[in-house]
Amino acid sequence: MTFENMSPVAIAEELGRRLKQARLNADLTQAEVALRAGLNRRTVLNAEKGKVQLDNLVAMLVAMDVVEQLKMFLPVQEISPLQLAKLRGRERQRASKAKKKNNRTEEDKSSW
Repeated sequence: MTFENMSPVAIAEELGRRLKQARLNADLTQAEVALRAGLNRRTVLNAEKGKVQLDNLVAMLVAMDVVEQLKMFLPVQEISPLQLAKLRGRERQRASKAKKKNNRTEEDKSSW
């Protein structure tokens, strides 16, 4: 299944179905996942419908021992060469002049 032409709501519902299947594959009830994740069963039910807060989703994945699958879901993003080039343009190219101090030395004071 591709997500390209799906609405955000449809994608969330599909992720909810996958979450439910992961729970069933782990042979856990909604109540067991809720207890392990420190959530209530209603939160698990809503998550399986595609309505879940991110922290609750992560708690459920940990409870089902499938949190490692997040690496496949959203791999670590490297900085693109274009972004890196833009950042390099902002890097410091030279040192600035030393700032003048307001404190005068004894020689400066005596020349007044």
